[in-house]
Amino acid sequence: MTAELVRGQNHPLSQARLEIRISAGTPIVAVAALGDENGRIHGAEWVAHPGAPTQPGLEVPRQAAADHRLAVDLDAVPEAVHRVSVLLALPAGGTGPVRFGAVAAPFVAVTGLDGGEIASYTITDLEAESAVVALELYRRQGAWKVRAVGQGYAGGLAELLTDQELPQAHQLARSINDAVSQGLARSVQAPPPRTADGDRSRQAAAPALGPDQAGTAPQPAPVPPMPPYGGRTPGGPGQPAPQQPSYPGSAPDHDAVTQPSAPTSGGPIDYSHPRRQNAAPPPPPTVPPAEPGQPARPVAGDATGWSMEERLYNQVWGMFEDLARTTAAYRSAADFAESRMDKELEQVLSDPRSRIGGQGDAAREAARARYAQLVAQAQEALDRDLAQLAAEADVVEPALPPAYARWDSPAWHAYRVPMEIPMALRLGDLHLPEADRIRIPMLVRLPLERGLWIDSGSAGSSDGSFTDSHAMSRLALETAVAHAARLLAVYPAGEFTVHVIDPAGSGAQPLAPLVRTGVLAAPPALGAAGVADVLGRLTQRVDLVQMAVRGGAADSLPPGFDTSQQLVIVNEFPHGFDDRAVNQLRYLADEGPAFGVHLMMVADREQSSGYGPLLDPLWRSLLRLTPVADDHLADPWVGHAWTYEPSLVPPGSLILQQVLSQVATARTKFS
Repeated sequence: MTAELVRGQNHPLSQARLEIRISAGTPIVAVAALGDENGRIHGAEWVAHPGAPTQPGLEVPRQAAADHRLAVDLDAVPEAVHRVSVLLALPAGGTGPVRFGAVAAPFVAVTGLDGGEIASYTITDLEAESAVVALELYRRQGAWKVRAVGQGYAGGLAELLTDQELPQAHQLARSINDAVSQGLARSVQAPPPRTADGDRSRQAAAPALGPDQAGTAPQPAPVPPMPPYGGRTPGGPGQPAPQQPSYPGSAPDHDAVTQPSAPTSGGPIDYSHPRRQNAAPPPPPTVPPAEPGQPARPVAGDATGWSMEERLYNQVWGMFEDLARTTAAYRSAADFAESRMDKELEQVLSDPRSRIGGQGDAAREAARARYAQLVAQAQEALDRDLAQLAAEADVVEPALPPAYARWDSPAWHAYRVPMEIPMALRLGDLHLPEADRIRIPMLVRLPLERGLWIDSGSAGSSDGSFTDSHAMSRLALETAVAHAARLLAVYPAGEFTVHVIDPAGSGAQPLAPLVRTGVLAAPPALGAAGVADVLGRLTQRVDLVQMAVRGGAADSLPPGFDTSQQLVIVNEFPHGFDDRAVNQLRYLADEGPAFGVHLMMVADREQSSGYGPLLDPLWRSLLRLTPVADDHLADPWVGHAWTYEPSLVPPGSLILQQVLSQVATARTKFS
């Protein structure tokens, strides 16, 4: 049962591995500080912040966001540490609020790794403060407790850190604010306002799922990684920011939605390509004026961008923002109507004279009528916006290129192996309960910034229809094959290589399209020896490229070295994996993406629980996706739980075979 704390109250902690979830009405900065037995912070190295997000036993987000998840391992903090303080601050120098009194009261919850809340605290009575010590975890007689603090500071982080007796507090506060400013491309900002009906301020989104994952979602696993746009925001449309999300692992596992990369926040896209340094993107195409009183007619590619692909990418992200915004407005209006009705009914009941008789009945009927009127007005506005979005989706979907299109799109029938890498890749669709007909493509930026985890657990089905573990495992591997085939299809010939690890050989049938067409680097690796061989070669590859890049000798790699992006699909984990192989997986998940090696796990986390906390960093670093529809991705703006549906090949379709055959033919010519 959750302990709802008030200021000064404490509560014992029975777990060492925790997650601290923070929710606010505006993007905020989350910082965690380590203190000694007197609460003193000895130096900047005792503080985890966006510029240095990890410290022993701590991991904080790298950006400002409306929702955060902090990872804490109390067993991993140094012996000298007796206190872990969670600090929140409003970004300095931005365009947002400058005091907590102008926003909703921040909410902080301490949860276990299973997502169950242990203690929560709503930080009330804040006014002019721009920084606050939210809560602290402290060691007392060998046991850990959590205390609600809520101490605010009008002078911001500098005053807060000075009060914590930190040497050079002002310098550290400046470095934190600088890190946040430089990372505003990753910050999750409020969606741009509508300028008129049917007219959006289109702009590229900030990067995500993502679980965070989780946002962690990311990371919405996000959201992603767009929403889940990758992620990193949901993580273009999934890194749900919006893949922090953004793109992860509680029930429900709301990964932070990941989001598309963008160098600035709150303004136009900063196109910093070397050939575009002094140029502005061309304006969107001219849209014919609408009839008076009618919404603007949707046009595919009506966002800004240098190419149709870029304009469609930004347009899809704009559709995600609009759907998130209009749904949030509807839910807020409905909640307000209900709270108002409850208050009016409470007032009626509080007066003994109106509890019985005609006067009381009339007051109750009037309250219910006002509630129905407010909800009807909100529904009318929602229906109007959804109709416009549905019309836009009907226009945009057929115009999407293969990288963004569903597998049943005619675009794939005209497929040719590309000469350039696209901006992003579609991993599925996102939708909300209020707008089930509208599907927003979940796009993640390329090259992938984090690996993928295809959850084969039976809990991945939101409707509980998949209870057969074998059916879920097969469907999860088919989903992984569809994602891998899309990656192979959107890269130029010879620039993407796929490896498969199938220790038990149980995935022969789902893997058949990859094997028969010859697009794999080698047949699927079998047994423990195959696992060791593939992971050993890829680990050595990452080491070699890492040394070459960091040593400034990237052009001195051995002759014939394969410089293509590498993807390894791991099926039926943990079968066939020893401790060395597990450590290699973690290494590839952490270091691989930066050096061209990506991981795609097909696994049921419960089946790998025998490895204990050793695998937690691995799962957190991957974007969790499901082979069935599931609402595990969340955007960090308003916390919508987005339902994710994978992009699968229609039953009986031969398009996957045709596309992979073209890829194999082009690869033969290339080599």
